Amino acid sequence: MNNITIAIDGYSSTGKSTVAKQIAKHLGYVYVDSGAMYRAVTLYAIKNGLISEDDFNKEALVYQLDQIELSFQFNDQLGFAEMYLNGLNVEKEIRTLKVSSFVSKIAEVSKVRQKLVGIQKKIGQDKGVVMDGRDIGTVVFPDAELKIFMTASAEKRAERRYQELKERGDAITYEAVLQNVTERDYIDTHREDSPLVKAEDAIEIDNSDLTLNEQYTKILELVKMTLEGCE
Repeated sequence: MNNITIAIDGYSSTGKSTVAKQIAKHLGYVYVDSGAMYRAVTLYAIKNGLISEDDFNKEALVYQLDQIELSFQFNDQLGFAEMYLNGLNVEKEIRTLKVSSFVSKIAEVSKVRQKLVGIQKKIGQDKGVVMDGRDIGTVVFPDAELKIFMTASAEKRAERRYQELKERGDAITYEAVLQNVTERDYIDTHREDSPLVKAEDAIEIDNSDLTLNEQYTKILELVKMTLEGCE
């Protein structure tokens, strides 16, 4: 059976990473969370004082891009690869609301996108990869055999993200999460470089009222149909 490339794009907190991990595990494919890469760069910018509520030193970030080393290392216990920034595991740190509040601004920077897209293309050059993000089907893998675009209402997405953060012990309000979701939607869809758009040949899935199992089953059927068509 031929390996294929599966590109899963969509809005924040639509469960892209969750289903991408499930599909990759089922197929024995490489899973890449492209959003984690942008989050890691964002964490670097925060820790180095390059971005805050009042200031964003884009020039300094671009100048320091060569100092940012990103890698994924597989965790056998978790069953997926975790994000490493300059040799340190930052998987938990990059999932905070603070990082979420700045990541879309970091992702607007063309030089950052160029660096990360280059890494992503290299990872997927041999196919057999499931990658999720904002521009995977439009920019990173425009020739992907299967493209999926995931969406859900802002309120549903905010509720899911809020529950996730609460379970981690983060002190946060639903209102703050909803504001973050809507702000990220606006920035992601209005940036000049690689804005979030549905690829013409992508299959849209609104999972506002789907359970995780229903979502997985629906996408797995699309995967099987695509694989059969590539035989």
